[in-house]
Formats: sequence, C-alpha cells, structure tokens
Amino acid sequence: MPLPLSGLLVVSLEQAVAAPMCTCRLADAGARVIKVERPEGDFARYYDKLAISREDGRKCPGGRAEGQSAYFVWLNRGKESLVLDLARDDDKVLLAAILAKADVFVQNLKPGAIAKLGFPIPALRAAHPRLVICSISGYGEDGPYAQRKAYDMLVQAESGLASVTGSPEAPARVGVSVCDVAAGMNAYEAILEALYAREKTGDGVAISISMFDAMAEWMAVPLIQYEGGAPPKRIGLAHTSIAPYGAFKTRDGADILISIQSDREWRVLAEKVLGDKALAADPAFATNVARVKSRAETDARVAAVFGATDEAALTRKLAENDIAFARVNTTGDLASHPQLRRIEIATPSGAVSYPAPPARSDATPRRYGAVPSLGEHSAKIRAEFLPGAKLS
Repeated sequence: MPLPLSGLLVVSLEQAVAAPMCTCRLADAGARVIKVERPEGDFARYYDKLAISREDGRKCPGGRAEGQSAYFVWLNRGKESLVLDLARDDDKVLLAAILAKADVFVQNLKPGAIAKLGFPIPALRAAHPRLVICSISGYGEDGPYAQRKAYDMLVQAESGLASVTGSPEAPARVGVSVCDVAAGMNAYEAILEALYAREKTGDGVAISISMFDAMAEWMAVPLIQYEGGAPPKRIGLAHTSIAPYGAFKTRDGADILISIQSDREWRVLAEKVLGDKALAADPAFATNVARVKSRAETDARVAAVFGATDEAALTRKLAENDIAFARVNTTGDLASHPQLRRIEIATPSGAVSYPAPPARSDATPRRYGAVPSLGEHSAKIRAEFLPGAKLS
C-alpha cells in the first residue's frame, strides 16, 4: 500500500530549520521532495559535525568522530539534493521546469527575495493554478518587521517566550528551536489542508507562515493572563497557577518533578506519600488557591519528605498512588530512556540513530530515506526535467 503522499512532487527552496521541518514531514509521508540548495549548500549542513554513525560512536566514545550536522541529518532525510545557482539563467530555466510539474512549492527566503530571483508568487499562482505555495518567514510578508532577520532565539525573545521561560532571576531561551519547529509544523498542516481542498476544487493556494505568528499563538495563555491583570512570572520548573508543582530533590540526589492537578490528588499525596493525615485535612492547604497562596510552606512540606527518601522508594510510592511525576533527566538519560523509540537513517558518513517521529499508525510501515550529500541528485534531476539540455 503506498504512503499517503506518494506521487506528489514537492520543490523546496529551503535552508536552516523551519522549511526543512515541514518538507521532512512531507517526505516521510511519501512525497518526492527536491531540496534546492545554493552552490555552497544549506548552511545548516555546517552547524556542527556531531551526527555520527553508531559504529563510529562505538569506536570513538564521546562523539570525537567527525560526522554530519545534527540539524541537517534530523530534518533532511528522504530528500533529493539539487544544487542551483539562481543567478544563472539556465538554472532558473530548470527550476521553472520543475515547478511546472510540482504539486507543492515551499520557500523560506527573505520576503521579496523569491520575486527578485524571477519567481514572484502571483506569477506562479497564475501560471500554475494547481500549485500549492508555502512561504515561511520570520515575521511575515508585510508589516514593520517583515525585513528583519529572524532566527529562532530572536523570535523567542521578541514574542515574549523568553520572558516566561527560566528562573526568577533571568529570562532564558527554550533549549531547542521551538519557533522554527512550530512554524514548520504549521506549514505542514496548512499544506495538507490545501492539498485536501485541491482535491475538491482543483485549485492551489498561496500560504504564508511566520515564526513570530507561530510563537505568538503559543503565547496565547500568558497573553490572556497578562491582559486579565495577572501576568505570568518566571518560576523555573514550578507552575504559576498550581501548587505543589515543581522539582524536589531526593536523598540520593535525583530531581523528581510532581504535578498535583486537583485537591483530591493533594489529599492522596499528603496522606499516602508524605504520610501526614493531618496535612491532608488541613483547610490551610485544602484547596489549590490556598496552596498557591502558601506556596513556600506547601513546597517545604513536600521537600522535607522527598529529601529524606531515596529515589527508588519515592518513585515507587508515587507510582503506586497514581501521582503524576517525572525524573528531571539530562540528554544522556534520554539516550538510554526505556520509552525512547529510534529510527536509523543513512547519511554520507554512515547510519545515524535518533528519535523516531511521534505519529504511529497501523497503515503502511514507514521507511525513511537517506540524507543526501550536497548536489547528489543534480545530474539525474537535470536529465529528467530538461532532457537533452547540456549539463553545466
């Protein structure tokens, strides 16, 4: 049985993270994705050289072997790499020939850049009415910030995300590229909607996605709270509206995060885990509102018991009483986590293992394609779309 997007041709003039995130998902679903790269390649190819094969990892513990870029390997599996210099007329002709047969065109150049290269979106829409076009940018195609450079951490700061992330002492960035990922996933879902609509109408559409809009939507709750008169405060791993909700250290040094979502759960925690029936019945702690008001004392009661208990005994008791908890793990802990599913992807430096995409179904099993070397498919694509043309 073919994959859902088998038979679709996607062309992506992309770099970095947001657009490759989107087209990676399209490739996973069976679309043929032609990744157009400048002659020097997507700059994400050169972020680092830390994606090493398992064999090299065993030979060189600690990642001392030289491999591929972690970001590039993560987001570019299953694509074909076509090198084009769009300052050259013959390369523009080739891109135009591919677009004439494409179902989807994704691009994340600076607003206005695609038009300067000779491919304005309105002209593409007129020439190819069935083409779904998705433009991804930092701040959108118009507005006072449209021409600003926008990298993930900058958008985290500009959108207010950094102001609600971190400890009370200082704002912090989320440790992964959430603005890029959010924009890429929004682009993916918008393209799927457009393809579904095209099945009914026969018409494509031009879509615009910005990293700022993607993160502003994620910031809806803090914004609503601010406009309601209670702006959220940075409190690390605690929760602005719930107590106890935070990380507490065990006697043997593990950090265990608990989340008490209801007053019933609080009574169970107090009586069954903290061993304090009186605390469970104390009206000063009976409701979440009261516990938040007395957060310091609430947390101190929990910290005293957790700090006197070893991790194994504590987590066993939490699990037995159905209290929501998690260990505050490192990336090293994730590497050996019993719940972690992995896929193995071929790269120019050997097979690399990393976390599997989250969606699972009972349909056709996924087989993930290789990460291409720079320009690996250029000759084949030229021969296919411009047969008989002289190779440059």
